[in-house]
Amino acid sequence: MPKMKIGELAQRTGFSTKTIRYYEQVGLLAAPARSDSGYRLYGPEDVERLEFVDKAKRLGFSLDDIRDVLLLHEQKEAPCVHVLALLEQKLKQVDGVLKDLRSFRRGLAELHDEATQRLEQMPEGARVCGIIEQGVHAKGEAALAWLEFRRPGKRAQRGA
Repeated sequence: MPKMKIGELAQRTGFSTKTIRYYEQVGLLAAPARSDSGYRLYGPEDVERLEFVDKAKRLGFSLDDIRDVLLLHEQKEAPCVHVLALLEQKLKQVDGVLKDLRSFRRGLAELHDEATQRLEQMPEGARVCGIIEQGVHAKGEAALAWLEFRRPGKRAQRGA
């Protein structure tokens, strides 16, 4: 297979050219050879590597995790032992999230039930919705707070 330019690699793998350059920068992809005119040139091994990165990302591995696995492979060490340890960590994380989600669901269900019972008692002058504005139930408030905390990008803003 002849060497391909970055656009061809992007088309073949589904990664953007910007992402490919970033992966080179952070060490997920080796610095490619260059043509006489300075174009990056990639081979089939780069396609395989990006396919591996894509599969690992789909399993929830971070770029740091993926880089560590690739480094172990390059050093001729057994990366699968490391991957098993990472999978165990991921399972624990998922179990924690599931526990949190069950608690969150219970809080939302309680909020829903109480709001349904008290809907007729809500003041007409609510600005938007008395269910939210009055925080109908402490558990509901806790559930809403948990949801707010879990939203990406909101944690840093809350602490500021």
